[in-house]
Amino acid sequence: MFIIKVESSFSAAHNLRGYKGKCESLHGHNWKVEVAVKSDDLNKTGMVVDFHVVKAALNKTLEIFDHAYLNKIPCFKKINPTSENIARYIYSSLKPYLRGLSSVTVWENSTCSAVYYEE
Repeated sequence: MFIIKVESSFSAAHNLRGYKGKCESLHGHNWKVEVAVKSDDLNKTGMVVDFHVVKAALNKTLEIFDHAYLNKIPCFKKINPTSENIARYIYSSLKPYLRGLSSVTVWENSTCSAVYYEE
């Protein structure tokens, strides 16, 4: 089994509805996103998939988030824009385009991340 990973990032603000604590107030993060793609075999070039293909798909997906107030994006009107929900949204957006998509990891800072994957 082979796994490749590509990282990208975006800056955005959010607040958590129904949360009692500092995160209920508007605040921002410099989010980091990692996409993992797996395969049992390599293509004829010796790759799982070209890194550029994964990076382009990821960056296209992240455009909606960059310098945005995440709570106002349609996908987060009813659910909180937590790291977990952001990871699930990105995974669902990429799944049709990336065969072998394994997981999406979203960091809201250098020590806290959430991973979404399907079994």
